[in-house]
Amino acid sequence: MISVRGIKKSFGEQILYDGADLQLNAGDRYALVGPNGAGKTTLFKMILGEEELEGGSIEWKRGAKAGYLPQENAPIGPDTVLETALAHRSDPDGRETAKAKKLLMGLGFKVSDFDRHLSELSGGWAMRAALARLLVEEPDLLLLDEPTNHLDLVTLLWFQEYLKTYPGAILMISHDRAFIDEVCSAIVAVEDKRLKMYRTNYDGFLAEREAAYERLLSAHKQQQDEILAMKEFIMRNRSRVSTASRVQSVIKKMEKITEIVLPPSAKVVHISFPQPGRTGTTVLKLKNIFKAYGPTKVYEGLDFELERGQKMAFVGPNGAGKSTLLKVLGDIIPIDSGTRVLGHNVKVGYFSQHREGQLEPERTVLQEALSVGRINGDLFTRTVLGTFLFPGDAAHKQVKVLSGGEKSRLQLAKLLLDPPNVLLLDEPTTHLDLTSVEALVGALKKFEGTICAISHDVYFLNAVADHVVHVVQGKITVFPGNFEYFRHRQAQLDAEREPVELTKEAKAAVEAENLYEAGKEVRRRAKALEKAKAELERLHAELERLANDMSDPTLYEDFERVTRVGTDMERVQTALQLKEEEVLRLSA
Repeated sequence: MISVRGIKKSFGEQILYDGADLQLNAGDRYALVGPNGAGKTTLFKMILGEEELEGGSIEWKRGAKAGYLPQENAPIGPDTVLETALAHRSDPDGRETAKAKKLLMGLGFKVSDFDRHLSELSGGWAMRAALARLLVEEPDLLLLDEPTNHLDLVTLLWFQEYLKTYPGAILMISHDRAFIDEVCSAIVAVEDKRLKMYRTNYDGFLAEREAAYERLLSAHKQQQDEILAMKEFIMRNRSRVSTASRVQSVIKKMEKITEIVLPPSAKVVHISFPQPGRTGTTVLKLKNIFKAYGPTKVYEGLDFELERGQKMAFVGPNGAGKSTLLKVLGDIIPIDSGTRVLGHNVKVGYFSQHREGQLEPERTVLQEALSVGRINGDLFTRTVLGTFLFPGDAAHKQVKVLSGGEKSRLQLAKLLLDPPNVLLLDEPTTHLDLTSVEALVGALKKFEGTICAISHDVYFLNAVADHVVHVVQGKITVFPGNFEYFRHRQAQLDAEREPVELTKEAKAAVEAENLYEAGKEVRRRAKALEKAKAELERLHAELERLANDMSDPTLYEDFERVTRVGTDMERVQTALQLKEEEVLRLSA
């Protein structure tokens, strides 16, 4: 459907792509990964024709269309929510209108929202309306740049299931590992100015990439040892007439060697929260809390207790009151009545996904870091900023020019510079790349203080939380365990509830819907199995070809070729094992 061939792109002295290739066919679902600044969004814009190529080509199948969801700032016009979802059609029929309404509700809109103008909504809800338009339109290729950033957890899980049966191809940028694993069949990594395909999940990608780097490192060392031996031979024998011809032969051999170049190591955020001062057993207590926004009552008679060392995830539908609960715990907003009691030696740190009021736009990064209540030396502050990827002159950038990810990293750095023993985190992974999320997860797992977090990142919730607080209609229920256990327990509770007696017609409708959904799942799995078997056959053929190459005596006259064939064999054998497991799973 789309072929990216040998593209080149740079900004000033920074080369983003140099001979990158990618093939996207109908039904492909790929996740595009790479560090911040690697050129992921730029690739999207080149595919869309919004950025010029400096070399290579991008070729489309005739008639194919792409739909693009930017990371932020969806265009806001005078249309209503429903009109926005149907904006690609001037005269939509009843079926299209029904589909648009169904998708809008799946994305969290209420029926009463359909006639609201987009200008009345927040940026996040405008992004949801833009996403609904794409799903109604169903382009041949969906280009999604961090599509889950503006979704709550319930909506994300719905969206995840919807994409599994999307008829077109998908190429997406996402920091959510669990979302990638659920939706995508392969990882496309921006590596060494190229695009490298890994036909596996995210964990498999990490393992394959690490194994490939270790092989390259080994080959590099072996080659350097060989070059050193040649140089020493030349130095020892250069002045001898008897070995002059051999010296010339070695020199010519050295000149023909193409040296293996190790890729530069990617910058990684290293986050380590200092262990906090010890608190009492009860960290924070809410008693008989009443909180309302005008006529809208959020909590009435709420009691909640937080204990030392607990790591709690707040989950629930959009508008249930999760962020309000977090703000009440942090004393960010006032309560209408009731009491909030802090435990002994408790210091609370609050991180908000909405940065308004959290950072001063006119300050530099360094000035903002030095503005925390604690007195830190300039050297220590700069060291901490360096670990959050603000080294050297980057510390003098103004806050107002920072990207979303940079602002999130700066807020986390401020928490580290004035360390609390209770962390309240509202969507901390939004705008972070995958490696930064991994670093944050590692730091929070080692943190000995207390954590309350709201997140739509399932991987983050499972890795960090040991309790789940379910918030629904102003009521809270605490479940032990991580998010995966909470979902399992919820399914059990749903199954235990007495089923509602349906009419004959309703039963028939439910059965028809179930059959339709089951049929879609069967077709999806069958299609995936067919693709997996075809890939398995291709890998077997490639392995056989490489084995034939290894049996060729002339192969061992070329060190570089021996290394390349050996590396390819290891790669294919690893891919074969993973693909055989996938075929077995899909066949079950």
